[in-house]
Amino acid sequence: NEVLKGYGLAEIEAVGQPFDPNLHEALAEVPSAEHEPGTVMEEMEKGYKLNDKVVRASRVVVSKAIEEK
Repeated sequence: NEVLKGYGLAEIEAVGQPFDPNLHEALAEVPSAEHEPGTVMEEMEKGYKLNDKVVRASRVVVSKAIEEK
């Protein structure tokens, strides 16, 4: 990993961050009272950038508002 970082490869931080379609691929949207809507709750597959260009988006689960009845 250290060698790849030397070439400009970096992991995309996802958990706890606002969902960004440029960096993240949403696999599911789950109702949550603990997280703000549109927040990445779980990372299923790590994403990477190479010199600020996304080479693989993070595959994530995103929170949504709980529907009130």
